[in-house]
Amino acid sequence: MSTLPYDTRNIRWNTIEGFDHVAYHVCAVDEAKRIVDILFKFDANSKIALHRHKADYITLVLQGELRIYRADGTLKEIRPAGSYVAGSADGEPHTEGGGDQDVIAFFSNRNVGHLVYEILDESQNVIATFGVAEFKVLLEAQAAQPSTLVA
Repeated sequence: MSTLPYDTRNIRWNTIEGFDHVAYHVCAVDEAKRIVDILFKFDANSKIALHRHKADYITLVLQGELRIYRADGTLKEIRPAGSYVAGSADGEPHTEGGGDQDVIAFFSNRNVGHLVYEILDESQNVIATFGVAEFKVLLEAQAAQPSTLVA
Protein backbone atom coordinates (compact mmCIF):
# COMPACT_ATOMS: atom_id res chain seq x y z
CA MET A 1 0.00 0.00 0.00
CA SER A 2 1.40 3.39 -1.03
CA THR A 3 1.38 6.20 1.54
CA LEU A 4 1.74 9.95 1.25
CA PRO A 5 5.38 10.87 0.67
CA TYR A 6 7.35 12.13 3.63
CA ASP A 7 8.94 15.48 2.73
CA THR A 8 12.69 14.85 2.69
CA ARG A 9 13.83 18.05 0.94
CA ASN A 10 15.73 19.10 4.08
CA ILE A 11 17.27 15.70 4.74
CA ARG A 12 20.65 14.79 3.29
CA TRP A 13 20.65 11.05 2.70
CA ASN A 14 23.98 9.28 3.07
CA THR A 15 25.10 5.78 2.16
CA ILE A 16 27.90 3.47 3.20
CA GLU A 17 29.70 1.47 0.54
CA GLY A 18 28.86 -2.21 0.81
CA PHE A 19 25.52 -1.61 2.55
CA ASP A 20 22.94 -1.93 -0.16
CA HIS A 21 19.30 -0.80 -0.19
CA VAL A 22 19.60 1.65 2.72
CA ALA A 23 20.36 5.34 3.18
CA TYR A 24 20.66 7.12 6.52
CA HIS A 25 20.61 10.53 8.15
CA VAL A 26 22.03 10.73 11.66
CA CYS A 27 19.81 13.08 13.67
CA ALA A 28 21.69 13.06 16.98
CA VAL A 29 24.31 11.27 19.04
CA ASP A 30 24.08 12.06 22.74
CA GLU A 31 26.65 10.10 24.73
CA ALA A 32 25.53 11.53 28.08
CA LYS A 33 21.93 10.44 27.54
CA ARG A 34 23.03 7.26 25.70
CA ILE A 35 20.85 8.02 22.66
CA VAL A 36 21.55 7.62 18.93
CA ASP A 37 18.74 8.87 16.66
CA ILE A 38 18.74 7.99 12.96
CA LEU A 39 16.43 8.26 9.97
CA PHE A 40 16.66 5.31 7.60
CA LYS A 41 15.34 5.01 4.07
CA PHE A 42 15.01 1.42 2.89
CA ASP A 43 14.57 0.66 -0.80
CA ALA A 44 11.24 -0.71 -1.97
CA ASN A 45 11.05 -4.48 -2.41
CA SER A 46 14.58 -4.99 -1.06
CA LYS A 47 16.26 -6.19 2.12
CA ILE A 48 19.19 -4.73 4.03
CA ALA A 49 21.98 -6.70 5.71
CA LEU A 50 21.21 -9.20 8.45
CA HIS A 51 21.72 -7.51 11.81
CA ARG A 52 20.92 -7.47 15.52
CA HIS A 53 20.01 -4.44 17.62
CA LYS A 54 22.39 -4.06 20.57
CA ALA A 55 20.45 -1.23 22.23
CA ASP A 56 16.81 -0.70 23.13
CA TYR A 57 15.04 1.20 20.37
CA ILE A 58 11.89 2.96 19.29
CA THR A 59 10.79 2.90 15.65
CA LEU A 60 8.33 5.27 14.00
CA VAL A 61 7.45 4.53 10.36
CA LEU A 62 7.01 7.81 8.48
CA GLN A 63 6.43 6.58 4.91
CA GLY A 64 5.60 3.24 3.31
CA GLU A 65 5.59 0.01 5.23
CA LEU A 66 8.57 -1.46 7.06
CA ARG A 67 8.89 -5.18 6.47
CA ILE A 68 10.80 -7.25 9.01
CA TYR A 69 12.23 -10.63 7.94
CA ARG A 70 13.61 -13.44 10.09
CA ALA A 71 17.18 -14.59 9.51
CA ASP A 72 15.85 -17.41 7.30
CA GLY A 73 14.16 -14.84 5.02
CA THR A 74 10.56 -15.43 6.06
CA LEU A 75 8.39 -12.39 6.62
CA LYS A 76 7.88 -11.77 10.33
CA GLU A 77 6.00 -8.48 10.48
CA ILE A 78 4.74 -5.53 8.45
CA ARG A 79 4.69 -2.10 10.10
CA PRO A 80 2.58 0.44 8.19
CA ALA A 81 3.15 4.19 8.20
CA GLY A 82 2.38 5.60 11.63
CA SER A 83 3.51 2.44 13.45
CA TYR A 84 5.32 3.15 16.71
CA VAL A 85 7.15 0.14 18.12
CA ALA A 86 9.50 -0.19 21.08
CA GLY A 87 12.02 -3.02 21.02
CA SER A 88 14.70 -4.42 23.29
CA ALA A 89 18.38 -4.99 22.77
CA ASP A 90 19.63 -8.42 21.75
CA GLY A 91 16.50 -9.53 19.92
CA GLU A 92 16.60 -12.07 17.13
CA PRO A 93 18.74 -11.31 14.06
CA HIS A 94 16.69 -9.99 11.16
CA THR A 95 16.65 -8.01 7.94
CA GLU A 96 14.37 -5.14 7.06
CA GLY A 97 13.19 -3.44 3.92
CA GLY A 98 10.45 -1.57 2.16
CA GLY A 99 7.23 -2.84 0.69
CA ASP A 100 6.16 -1.58 -2.74
CA GLN A 101 7.41 1.92 -1.86
CA ASP A 102 10.63 3.16 -0.25
CA VAL A 103 10.11 3.22 3.50
CA ILE A 104 11.34 5.98 5.78
CA ALA A 105 11.58 5.18 9.47
CA PHE A 106 12.93 6.99 12.52
CA PHE A 107 14.97 4.85 14.91
CA SER A 108 15.71 6.17 18.39
CA ASN A 109 18.29 3.91 20.01
CA ARG A 110 18.18 4.21 23.81
CA ASN A 111 20.33 3.00 26.69
CA VAL A 112 23.21 2.60 24.25
CA GLY A 113 26.22 1.01 25.87
CA HIS A 114 28.98 0.60 23.30
CA LEU A 115 27.14 -0.88 20.31
CA VAL A 116 23.97 0.02 18.45
CA TYR A 117 24.03 -2.68 15.73
CA GLU A 118 25.89 -5.88 14.91
CA ILE A 119 26.01 -6.70 11.19
CA LEU A 120 25.91 -10.46 10.61
CA ASP A 121 26.78 -12.85 7.79
CA GLU A 122 24.47 -15.64 6.65
CA SER A 123 25.84 -17.87 9.45
CA GLN A 124 25.07 -15.10 11.98
CA ASN A 125 28.74 -14.35 12.62
CA VAL A 126 29.46 -10.70 13.45
CA ILE A 127 31.17 -9.08 10.45
CA ALA A 128 30.84 -5.41 11.44
CA THR A 129 29.57 -3.26 14.28
CA PHE A 130 28.20 0.25 14.57
CA GLY A 131 28.33 1.98 17.92
CA VAL A 132 28.41 5.46 19.39
CA ALA A 133 31.90 6.15 18.03
CA GLU A 134 30.94 5.21 14.47
CA PHE A 135 27.73 7.23 14.53
CA LYS A 136 29.63 10.25 15.91
CA VAL A 137 32.00 10.04 12.93
CA LEU A 138 29.06 9.70 10.51
CA LEU A 139 27.32 12.69 12.12
CA GLU A 140 30.47 14.82 11.91
CA ALA A 141 30.96 13.92 8.23
CA GLN A 142 27.32 14.72 7.56
CA ALA A 143 27.57 18.10 9.34
CA ALA A 144 30.63 19.01 7.27
CA GLN A 145 28.66 18.71 4.02
CA PRO A 146 27.19 21.86 2.44
CA SER A 147 23.65 22.68 3.55
CA THR A 148 20.76 21.59 1.35
CA LEU A 149 18.03 23.34 3.34
CA VAL A 150 14.99 24.31 1.31
CA ALA A 151 12.81 27.17 2.51
